[in-house]
Amino acid sequence: MAETVKENKMGVMPVKKLIISMSLPMMVSMLVQALYNIVDSVFVSRINEEALTAVTLAFPMQTLIISLASGTGVGINALLSKALGEKNFERSDKAANMGIFLTVFNYVIFLAVGLLFTNPFIHSQTDDPKIALYGSQYLSIICVLSFGAMFQMTWERLLQSTGKTFYSMITQLTGAIINMIMDPILIFGMFGFPRLEVAGAAYATIFGQLIAGTIGMIFNIRLNREIHISLKSIIKPDFNIIKRIYAVGIPSILMMSIGSVMTYSMNRILGIFSSTATAVFGVYFKLQSFIFLPVFGLNNGLIPVMAYNFGARNRDRIMEALRFSIGLAFSIMVFGTIVFQLFPSQLLDLFSASDHMKEIGIPALRIISIHFPLAGIAIALGSVFQAFSKPVYSLIISVCRQLVALIPAAYLFSLTGNVRNVWFAFLVAEAVSLTLSVFCYKRVHRDIIIKL
Repeated sequence: MAETVKENKMGVMPVKKLIISMSLPMMVSMLVQALYNIVDSVFVSRINEEALTAVTLAFPMQTLIISLASGTGVGINALLSKALGEKNFERSDKAANMGIFLTVFNYVIFLAVGLLFTNPFIHSQTDDPKIALYGSQYLSIICVLSFGAMFQMTWERLLQSTGKTFYSMITQLTGAIINMIMDPILIFGMFGFPRLEVAGAAYATIFGQLIAGTIGMIFNIRLNREIHISLKSIIKPDFNIIKRIYAVGIPSILMMSIGSVMTYSMNRILGIFSSTATAVFGVYFKLQSFIFLPVFGLNNGLIPVMAYNFGARNRDRIMEALRFSIGLAFSIMVFGTIVFQLFPSQLLDLFSASDHMKEIGIPALRIISIHFPLAGIAIALGSVFQAFSKPVYSLIISVCRQLVALIPAAYLFSLTGNVRNVWFAFLVAEAVSLTLSVFCYKRVHRDIIIKL
């Protein structure tokens, strides 16, 4: 067992090759994830614009589900990878088993949300009865059956923590492909299935997540030899390990949950102008995921590499990994900016955009995309804070970006009475984010990295 971990590729493989091998599978799977997110909304938009707006209004609560599952996964990932780097096999096994225990606990929270709170949540954002009906149907299904999403993320994080990102890619690809296949079948009632419209989109998402989570469980039990899953260990909580997981995980959860507050607030601000403006915001979020998610895939591949080499106290590999990842993230984001600047009309056509929707959407995509390259640098720097168990820095940056800068700026710009001005708030927010990211990184470099 010790010999296996000693030869873990995160400590010996050439850094650039390691980053590519760790990140590429996740970047590819993230691209597919982004693709099925877009396809999901593309099919929904074929119903009508109200359906598209309804899915946009449900998105903040979906973000909360992702935030809780993914933030817990970040804590598992950081603790497990660091324990392997330190050759502390008992702790790495406990981190894995407590991660599964916490996944069950987290699901119960959103089961309650789905049963009690989805209807008032949607109605707080719209007075349109058609949009509210669509949104409540969609969101209640997503929340009540969210165990698929929870377990998929946990099993994938366990694979990523031990460097088995290829298997993680397979689970994500499988879930995404199944979702894309089932979307038109369930939305429009093909091959003998009933026409479920927006509810069909929700069921397609859930079905893909369940299959992906099941495959991820099988991979971990049969192929992930560096951790040992035990039902006896899962049902016996280790509160010291849980505390360690959430020392990193809670700030990460809060950081991602801020995105939910941001999208909810933006929906409210844009709703002052029209439901079409809200739909444009939803379309932007789907489209930008095609650019941002690969960078987050790069980030997910970078975190265990840096955490492992932090545990092994290898400063040179840490710095080389960071420099390479910043350059790659910046390049991806520049490409995204170019696409949004040159083809905004064609992108909106994917969602059956009306002339009015294009009138709002074309300048929106061009204005917002200017900040993409700055965001790429900030995201790459954020991996340092997560890998070195300094997530409070990421939390501070996220709060300042989305709550202190973006929402107030959007509100102030909205007072001009021109919806086009609201989109400039994204540029203001990203400038704040990058400034704080550089400042916090310099502190980590001075206090931790340089002393390794």
